[in-house]
Amino acid sequence: QVQLVESGGGVVQTGDSVRLSCAASGRIFESRLPGWFRQAPGKEREFVAVEGWCDSSPLYADSVKGRFTISRGDAKNTVYLQMSSLEPENTAIYYCPATPFSKFGRTPTRDFRPWGQGTQVTVSS
Repeated sequence: QVQLVESGGGVVQTGDSVRLSCAASGRIFESRLPGWFRQAPGKEREFVAVEGWCDSSPLYADSVKGRFTISRGDAKNTVYLQMSSLEPENTAIYYCPATPFSKFGRTPTRDFRPWGQGTQVTVSS
């Protein structure tokens, strides 16, 4: 069974940048689009970004547009989330599930799987 392992989180200051990594144990990213979600304390898990498909650009949540960038590593089983100008509101556990090509554009959590353990990002003020 394919596993997704997120890493790169930690405690940072407001305004800092962090790059999260996601490594897949198999070739899931050859048949599914990688995405990023996050879950803040006491809140629902929410969509952050998903890789673009065909001629479409990546999709981002409005709250992170212009500050976060999803990209693929040279090793196609690795995906990154570059986060800049971080704010305390970005504190959350970040996950990198994947979605079928046919569901590109949809952002509900039910359209993405599998789910790893996530990586904690804490932004202090």
